[in-house]
Amino acid sequence: QVQLVESGGGLVQAGGSLRLSCAVSGGTLSWYIMGWFRQAPGKEREFVASISRSGDSANYAESMKGRFTISRDNAKNTVYLQMNSLKPEDTALYYCASRFGSTPAALGKMYDSWGQGTQVTVSS
Repeated sequence: QVQLVESGGGLVQAGGSLRLSCAVSGGTLSWYIMGWFRQAPGKEREFVASISRSGDSANYAESMKGRFTISRDNAKNTVYLQMNSLKPEDTALYYCASRFGSTPAALGKMYDSWGQGTQVTVSS
């Protein structure tokens, strides 16, 4: 299993932007579908976005479309989540996850490895 470490979270005002990074080690990143999930206090974990192994296609949760962009740099073993036009309801712990294989997935249980998460707090 690969190891995942997220970074880039923080406190930002509504309307602002953040870029999260997920550093991957212990494996070849190009073998994995990568996803971002989030969990707010008292709520279930929810899918944010996923990206294909080559980076040529991505899927987003409806509420993130047009505001969030997932990308990857396989040479740098890093996956990114660019978040723009942030809203207070985006406040959550954001997790990076990996899924071995080529089939995209939005269900957390389909992913094999998870990072520890990075906190994003959006103030109103």
